[in-house]
Amino acid sequence: DRYGLRVLVPEEAEREEIHRMIYQELCQGIFRQSAKDYFRQVIDKLAKQGAEGIVLGCTEIPLLVKAEDSSLPLFDTMELHARAAVKKALE
Repeated sequence: DRYGLRVLVPEEAEREEIHRMIYQELCQGIFRQSAKDYFRQVIDKLAKQGAEGIVLGCTEIPLLVKAEDSSLPLFDTMELHARAAVKKALE
């Protein structure tokens, strides 16, 4: 609120399927086209709802979803944290 952001999240059923994919597929080293397609569908739906960017809030998701898979900017939280840590360490 303080930054004027409105956060959109996938619907509960979508979150449950994403959770399943993360733990039963991605964490097991299984990368299926069907999973990538599902993530694309969820991203497209969020874009239609007004999303302007997508936070990839799990370290496994960027192993499957790349910039070319999204019409919106992707924010890889692991990369963002790593960059912030390096910046802090070099100060």
